Amino acid sequence: MRLYIAEKPSMGREIAKCLPTPHRSKDGYIETGGGIVTWGFGHILRQAEPNEYDEKYRRWDMADLPIIPKDWKMLVIDSCEKQFHIVKNLIEQADELIHAGDPDREGQLLVDEIFDYLDVKDKPIKRLLLNALDTVSIQTALNDLKENRDFLRLKQSALGRARADWLIGMNLSRAYTIAARRMGHQVTLPIGRVKTPTLALVVRRENEIKNFVPVDYYILKADFAFNGEVFTTQWKPADTQKGLDSEDRLVDLDTAHEILARITEDREPEIPGIVTKCERSLKKEQQRLPYSLSALQIEAGKRFKYDPQLVLDTAQKLYEKKLTSYPRSDCDYLPENQRDAAKIIARNLLQCGDEKLAEWSQNADLTITSRAWNDKKITAHHAIIPTQERCNIASLSDVERNIYFLIAQAYLAQFYPIHTYQQTKLEVLYRDECFTASGRIIKQLGWKALYTSDKSEKKEETAVLPPVSKDSKVDFCSAKLDKKTTRPPTRFTAATLLAAMKEIHRYVKNQDLKKKLKDVCGIGTEATRATMINELLTRGFLKEEKKFLIPTPNAYLLIEALPDEITYPDATAIWENALHSMKEGKSDLDSFLDTQIKFMTEICQKAETAKLPTSEDTYRCPQCKKGILKKRSGRNGDFWGCSRYPSCNLTLDDDGGKPKKTGFLCKQCKQGILRLIRGKNGSFWGCSNYPSCTATYNDENGRPVLSRY
Repeated sequence: MRLYIAEKPSMGREIAKCLPTPHRSKDGYIETGGGIVTWGFGHILRQAEPNEYDEKYRRWDMADLPIIPKDWKMLVIDSCEKQFHIVKNLIEQADELIHAGDPDREGQLLVDEIFDYLDVKDKPIKRLLLNALDTVSIQTALNDLKENRDFLRLKQSALGRARADWLIGMNLSRAYTIAARRMGHQVTLPIGRVKTPTLALVVRRENEIKNFVPVDYYILKADFAFNGEVFTTQWKPADTQKGLDSEDRLVDLDTAHEILARITEDREPEIPGIVTKCERSLKKEQQRLPYSLSALQIEAGKRFKYDPQLVLDTAQKLYEKKLTSYPRSDCDYLPENQRDAAKIIARNLLQCGDEKLAEWSQNADLTITSRAWNDKKITAHHAIIPTQERCNIASLSDVERNIYFLIAQAYLAQFYPIHTYQQTKLEVLYRDECFTASGRIIKQLGWKALYTSDKSEKKEETAVLPPVSKDSKVDFCSAKLDKKTTRPPTRFTAATLLAAMKEIHRYVKNQDLKKKLKDVCGIGTEATRATMINELLTRGFLKEEKKFLIPTPNAYLLIEALPDEITYPDATAIWENALHSMKEGKSDLDSFLDTQIKFMTEICQKAETAKLPTSEDTYRCPQCKKGILKKRSGRNGDFWGCSRYPSCNLTLDDDGGKPKKTGFLCKQCKQGILRLIRGKNGSFWGCSNYPSCTATYNDENGRPVLSRY
């Protein structure tokens, strides 16, 4: 018996439809003429919690850290217990297994971990790769099953990510939460390998905004004419020019007025400007690529202000409606064998009910092969595109319609010519000052005909310049001085934060890593980035105001307490690169985890000396100067003890709900604080450092006296 194991019920039902009849639905599976189809609910196994390795870990104690499992333990998720046993029994009966998880590293792991949990070794396992759920795509995939062992490296990559996240999350969250609670903060600080550097991006951006000091600067523009045709230029400072800041902006107003006066003063005869440089070149912009999930989320954020999670959820709905391909793709290229499907897809878009898509489909040249068709760029999945399923655009919600439109627009752009234009750059020397201008002349609009409403290009770059050449003389017309003011950086939105996660090389601390990390896929995965941003919002570390993300006090507390190694993305980006290399067979799981354990242990140890502010309404320990005093109940009533016990054993009497601060320093050890103790023979004063210091003093009217007790 052949058993198909899908990632979720909806996928299982679509696979079953494409298998031979008869079909009989059972509890948790479907019988077909071509085998049985069953499913999970995403992951039906989970990693064990620390206390499920050892009950002592139920209590968070710094002395127990770091927690490093010797043998990693998986457990069945309670809500999936019934379905797990259905899958288990079917696996035991099967002669051949078909892994039908999603075509990414997480999808690979969630079915493979079932095989590992059940110790499946003696049955052949094939891999079904579904990039879309329309009938044609499923039938094609069913006829092209792969060997599941060929995806071992993808599984190892997913395991590396999952275990690294566990090590960082379970250990560092405990370590820094304990450190925070010692200082009176009643808060849990969740720390993640990706989540924490992402939060730090927002905190640092907010600090930049708060500390921003605006600076006025000046732009000098001059108009020249050639054969009566006027064009605008901008002043370019010389290397030795005075009055500039570190970014070559003209910030000195007197200097600006001096230059303006010099070039506008009357002279007889008038001196012409000379074109000292004139470069013309034919530029080509190849067709834009179709969308990966991140690219789709970023574009939808720009165009429609949609947050990344909404885009992912909508793309998932379109996928389940069979209208678009697999949404959690990190690839923006297409397999060459799908090139023939373009005729059907274009015909469907012609009839989908959207005027623009219909027009673009009508004018598309399906003989054009863009750079997107490249098998060398394809791994387990490809870019998000429309499927061969016909879409009735009117039946979609507004959000679905907009997301489908973006996907279809980018797909149709592949069948339009390359965009070409003539780029012109020139420099004019006038009265010993240099002025520059640039412009372009469109030769072939090409694929940009689909994006004519895009206003992202600068006006100066699209200006049309007169047909001057080097050494041409131009007439000075006028000049003016524009005052500008530097602006603070813009706060992140969910979409721009996701873009920052994808382009993480721009935010690393070690500048030497920038070039190396430019080709890294960012931090997080296509499927998890939006989820992480949402988690930071729901757990109260970020709040959203008018679509902008603002860090909360707990965010500052967390990021300021942690060392740079965990708040900057350098290490995380390198680890993501290592996971990517593991997928390609260039690194292995054990060495990756060894690196993670070493790093995590070092950061864990730094929690002991973390500099955390004392919470409001708390009392700092007068003895160790690090902990805070906490009210406790003892046999003789309430007293106050240091949060760093047992490393600091100071205790003070309770005085109406406050610690009774005596202020008497032990004369013997010169470190402990004397406290009043009730003994058999009356009250006396003892050192808080007992038993390491055994000094005692007589009590005289509530004060210690130097005579020994």
